[in-house]
Amino acid sequence: MSRPVDALIEFLRAEEARGVTHVHLDEGARQVLRELNARSKRPAAAAPTPPPSRPAPQGPAFSLFDHPDPLPTPRPAPVLAEVRASDGSAAEQIAALKAQARNWSPARSLGTLRDTMVFSVGNPEADLMLVGEAPGYQEERQGEPFVGPAGQKLTDILRAMGLGREAVYISNIVKFRPAIAGQTTNNRPPTDEEMASCLPFIRREIGIVRPKCIVALGGTASKGLLGTEEGVARMRGRWHEFEGVPVRVTYHPSYLLRTTSGNLDKRKVWEDMLEVMELLGMPVSEKQRGFFLK
Repeated sequence: MSRPVDALIEFLRAEEARGVTHVHLDEGARQVLRELNARSKRPAAAAPTPPPSRPAPQGPAFSLFDHPDPLPTPRPAPVLAEVRASDGSAAEQIAALKAQARNWSPARSLGTLRDTMVFSVGNPEADLMLVGEAPGYQEERQGEPFVGPAGQKLTDILRAMGLGREAVYISNIVKFRPAIAGQTTNNRPPTDEEMASCLPFIRREIGIVRPKCIVALGGTASKGLLGTEEGVARMRGRWHEFEGVPVRVTYHPSYLLRTTSGNLDKRKVWEDMLEVMELLGMPVSEKQRGFFLK
């Protein structure tokens, strides 16, 4: 006899085979999964007695079939329309993604993100891709990632590397500014659910740009991209990987604006960037190697 949970497992395996890594669950589905998880942790009953038809049986143990309501039918995870290389240049493919993102229902249906989309900026064929967490107040106003004070700090870092913003590709995990009640200029990091809703886009962006290296700016970006709970202090200073692309985790430029450690954290960020430059085969002068050293 086929059980509802078998249908769920079969559905998830099919999605995994298609390359889907995140599935949107409504609150009803989440509640059922919570109950299943709680049931799995309870001691098994020696000899469970047949339950009455209604109400649901009282006691610590009951089977999946005792649930008074049917399990919700899993909803298929939304899948991005194919954007193939034959559809045009990298710039045209990114433009097509941007058009899809504007009304992307998994993000819009959350009700926790604002309306203005901020997608990406820069060279869609760049060797270096930089990924942040989500747009903030300034980014939402100007429709471009990293344009406020933190954006200026990022521009300074790139200039010290010998790069202009137009030479790299800059994007965010989440394409809309996370909302706050009574929000003005204040911002908040995106939630795991908000990041999961937009992850198909950053995945596809990486596939189109095909960078030689990705820099994850800040802990939220590294969590969204690499699925890690580790902080930047533990993640930085070494290489990671996202679908075959080397990833360097470093502090978010806004952190450098807040820190009181003087040149110490600036040097840490710069050391990460020196590693990026060497991986990309960029020339590094002795002057550059000495930046932010006492």
